[in-house]
Amino acid sequence: MSISATEAVNSGMLTPLATAANANKDQQMFMELMVAQLRYQDPLNPADSGEFLAQTAQFNALEQMTKVAQQTATMVASQLAFGAAGMVGREVSYLTEDGSTKSGRVSGVTFSSEGPILEVDGASVPLARISTIHESAATDAQA
Repeated sequence: MSISATEAVNSGMLTPLATAANANKDQQMFMELMVAQLRYQDPLNPADSGEFLAQTAQFNALEQMTKVAQQTATMVASQLAFGAAGMVGREVSYLTEDGSTKSGRVSGVTFSSEGPILEVDGASVPLARISTIHESAATDAQA
């Protein structure tokens, strides 16, 4: 009963973008499969230890790639948050839901699961709808 590392990945046992909780479950499942392979192997035809080492190395590489992907996602979210916060006090143009363009001053930012939401002259505008950013007249006068 041998399962190659690529079969485990393709069958969904090891997902590339697993969450931290799923990563722990995947690691536990991998270990259980490896122990089962050792327990039920044919004594006259034992499994190659190099194959086990290769599977372990592939699993560790996948786990590290998952961690890097999670850290990158966190970094991108932080950059979006800082960028949105830097827009407070600036004049922006944005697309409304009906497709027209409006302009106004950003007075604040809130953060939701969809990303930063700018408060523009009383309207809540998702960061993705901002089309142009201008220095406000008050900022220009102070400079």
